[in-house]
Amino acid sequence: MRVSAKSDYALRALIELGLRAQGENPREPVSADELGRLQEIPAGFLQAILADLRRAGVVASQRGQSGGWRLARPADQVSVADVIRAVDGPLVSVHGERPEAVHYNDTADSLQLVWIAARSSLREVCEEVTIQDLADRSLPESVTARVDDDAWQPH
Repeated sequence: MRVSAKSDYALRALIELGLRAQGENPREPVSADELGRLQEIPAGFLQAILADLRRAGVVASQRGQSGGWRLARPADQVSVADVIRAVDGPLVSVHGERPEAVHYNDTADSLQLVWIAARSSLREVCEEVTIQDLADRSLPESVTARVDDDAWQPH
């Protein structure tokens, strides 16, 4: 899996919004400028990401003097997978298609099963971890159990 800058930036911005949702004024919007400054995200790129997240119902915007961005749903109801799909599309694609839509000849047809299994594995992690987990710095045990010494080694 290749994590795009778009997904990485989106998740970092949402962690900031998740932290704000836990504060004294949980519904108070945060400006895109502040989100970008806090996470060192280029302003124009962040605006496009926030627009994608708004279309997906992950964030809401508020116009005006005290305008900005806030989570549209509770942070514990937004998964990493939701965010990746909102800004980059399906978790796994082959030539821009979902793995089940790809057709191979008889000699390579088992490759489709590899792509489907890879998607299943990604789902196990990305659908379980929420913005709340990331903001709390407390990942589910099923995720932390996967991060053993070998997982840190390049192959």
